[in-house]
Amino acid sequence: MDSTEGISHTGFHAGSFSARDETRVAAKAARRRVRIMSATLHQALPHHEPVAAPAARLALKTDGPSRGLLDGAWWPRSRDLLSELPALTDVLDPLWGRITRIAVNPTYWPVIPHEIPVGGHVVKAGWFTPEIDPHKLLLLSYGTGRWDLLVIPPETETKSAARLMAAASDYDGPPLTASALIAADETRHAVSAADRPLEPDEAGKHEEDGPASAAVPAGTDRASRLVIGM
Repeated sequence: MDSTEGISHTGFHAGSFSARDETRVAAKAARRRVRIMSATLHQALPHHEPVAAPAARLALKTDGPSRGLLDGAWWPRSRDLLSELPALTDVLDPLWGRITRIAVNPTYWPVIPHEIPVGGHVVKAGWFTPEIDPHKLLLLSYGTGRWDLLVIPPETETKSAARLMAAASDYDGPPLTASALIAADETRHAVSAADRPLEPDEAGKHEEDGPASAAVPAGTDRASRLVIGM
């Protein structure tokens, strides 16, 4: 009885150890399958290079002190200062010194953040009315100076935008405000439309109209103008 009990007792423990070992092996295999499945299901996404933002579209006077009321013209792609200003300062910072502050009239800017991150620093933004022309952007560089740009509405047609850029950066005549330049170009556009062949039912109406006002003045010194992004 003693020997039988000993054999039975030994066999019992040996059998129990073998079952636990098989359980561990099965668990490891299951974990390995899970890792393989995870690696298959969560493959690394392809790396895409960041897309560079479009360059700012602007024309600047380059021949010394500012002439007139404007230092050039800027044609943003939207009325979102957060997305538009960084491209502008990327160009202006090397030319004029780091831009630290801007000011606009809120008429055409739906959102004016107090601070705008640009190229490694922050530009403080403010708004004033009626001190600032609705179609103008005022820029300040600490310790360097101040500049005023005509802001061409984003929806402006390319030909009109080119005329406005030339007028703001080339013009040597009597000083014109930003709004005066915009109004002059709108008049020019109306005159151009009036020059097209008229339908018979339109002729009588236009004969009664008075003469149009002066259009956007032509530039005189294109060599003094820096055009970017056009």
